[in-house]
Amino acid sequence: MTTGAGGGNLAAMKPRFTGISFFVYPVRDMARARSFYGTVLGLTESANWEDKWIEFDVGPATLAITSFMEGAVPGHAAAAALETDDFDNVAAHLKQQGVKFLTEPVDTGVCKFARFEDPEGNHLVLHRKHAS
Repeated sequence: MTTGAGGGNLAAMKPRFTGISFFVYPVRDMARARSFYGTVLGLTESANWEDKWIEFDVGPATLAITSFMEGAVPGHAAAAALETDDFDNVAAHLKQQGVKFLTEPVDTGVCKFARFEDPEGNHLVLHRKHAS
C-alpha cells in the first residue's frame, strides 16, 4: 500500500479538482495567432514568454498559445468555449473580421453557440448560456 504525505491510502484517493487553470493551443505562426486572439477576439494579453508562450485573460480563466509544445499538432486539439454576454454582436463582429463559422450560431434553448477556427485550425466555440 502506498501512502501519501498525510498517511492516507493513495490508491483509494479520489483527486479533487477545483477548476481549469488554463487552456492551451499549439500554433505554428505565433505572430498570426497573437494577432487573432488579441485583435480579432479582443482578448487581453496577460503574459508573454519570449513569444513562445502567450497567455490571454478570459474572465477568470487563461487561454494560452504556444509554439513549443512538442508533439502537439495545431488544429488537432479540443475546443475552448469563450463565454460572452453579448453573443449576437460578438458573432457579427467576428464575421465582419472574416472569421468563418464551422457551425453558424444556434440557439438550443439552454444556450447559444457557434463554432469557428483560429488561423491555425484550432476550434473555438462562441458561447452564451441563458439565464436559468
